[in-house]
Amino acid sequence: MYINPYGADPVTLAADLSNRRPRTVGELVDRCREAGVTIDRDAHEGDLAEVDAFLNGWLVVVDTSDPRGRAEALNTLLAEHAGPPRLTDHDGRWHVHYRADDVSFARLLTAMFSVGTALHLTERGIDRLARCAADDCRQVFADTTRNGRKAYCSPRCNNRSAVRRHRAKA
Repeated sequence: MYINPYGADPVTLAADLSNRRPRTVGELVDRCREAGVTIDRDAHEGDLAEVDAFLNGWLVVVDTSDPRGRAEALNTLLAEHAGPPRLTDHDGRWHVHYRADDVSFARLLTAMFSVGTALHLTERGIDRLARCAADDCRQVFADTTRNGRKAYCSPRCNNRSAVRRHRAKA
């Protein structure tokens, strides 16, 4: 089975990179590789800066709660970072790319993140990208749960908030 590289994984990686910004190109490459990104080109210092700037724009999408505003913010990213869909078989399998083959490492990532986010929000729900509901946490997460009711970035934040609510009632 061939997994769509523009599915939920890029949104989860964008959230992770937004929460803990890579400090070096090597760290960016390593974290992308750990997340399953196929890296077939060199990465440079400029790529790190470009991905960082993209993530700032991506956080505008996260922090926009109005569905139309969220769609407009994401459409801006798509227009700037993704290209028209096209078929390619560069790896021996036919699949769709939303970018040219010769783009930089940063452009590969930003196309993947913007298209992945668009697919995530249209397939799962426009509200499936958020910040943690815990009072003392600002982490970003993509809700990939079956019921779409995820409010916390982690079980730890969920548990801490539950304890606070319980203690406040007592």
